[in-house]
Amino acid sequence: MRVGFVGLGVMGQPMALNLARAGVDLLVWNRTAGRCEPLREAGAKLAASAAEVFRNADVIILMMANGAATDAVLGRGTDSFAGTVAARLIVSMGTSSPEWSRGLDADIRAAGGRYVEAPVSGSRVPAEEGQLIGMLAGADDDVAMLRELLRPVCRETIPCGAVPGALTMKLSVNLFLITMVAGLAEAFHFAERHGADLQRFQAVLDVGPMASAVSRIKLAKLCAGDFSVQAAISDVKMNSGLVAEAARGAGIAAPLLDAADALFGEAEGLGLGKQDMAAVVKAIAARTDGGPQGA
Repeated sequence: MRVGFVGLGVMGQPMALNLARAGVDLLVWNRTAGRCEPLREAGAKLAASAAEVFRNADVIILMMANGAATDAVLGRGTDSFAGTVAARLIVSMGTSSPEWSRGLDADIRAAGGRYVEAPVSGSRVPAEEGQLIGMLAGADDDVAMLRELLRPVCRETIPCGAVPGALTMKLSVNLFLITMVAGLAEAFHFAERHGADLQRFQAVLDVGPMASAVSRIKLAKLCAGDFSVQAAISDVKMNSGLVAEAARGAGIAAPLLDAADALFGEAEGLGLGKQDMAAVVKAIAARTDGGPQGA
């Protein structure tokens, strides 16, 4: 079975590398060709176009930025779509709207293909270490096969029923992550502006009952002033928008998410979109300092 992989961004490249290093027969393509070179060195074959991947692979994994990018690479809504997906298993591992995914599932099945949504929880470092958590929704046989295929990529894979069960689960997880990191940044800012010893603050949190892998990584970045990207502000803002949209559509209150969504929007407005999500602390500081979006 040849596996295709399209989308070698911050997350996609290390995910594909782990598959290639595990010996998967992998054919890859990315719009920026330079991102493919580490895959070639790891044993993957490089395609000249996305169309070549679809022609020559049985299972195609897509790690795209959003639903629109996925639609574009599939040619959805064009005459080429049916030929692209027919008799193939399309796996979308990015984060998109559950309703978009439900529609894509129906379109792919109508064209004679199969579809699994498989979003992951984790950022760049867990992706590099093969420690992501995968959530899979689709036909039972396809999900079972993918759980085996994704062993080099995911520490755990959790079946989530029919589409869009996996994306609904992912948005639920993201709600917790987004509000948690925003809360951690606010706590750091509070301690810093009160003149607390930040190394001791870090020590207390890191050994306490609220500590997690995420809190330790993000707190270390806050204390070091290191905002090199693991999960970019712009990506987090996109995700918080998806959660907010899903909450509004179902009439569900999400007050903490609404507050965090506003903060990440302000951070993006400050030009921090390419920095790590921990840089949301700068939006909080701007409010303290009476910036134009202060409260």
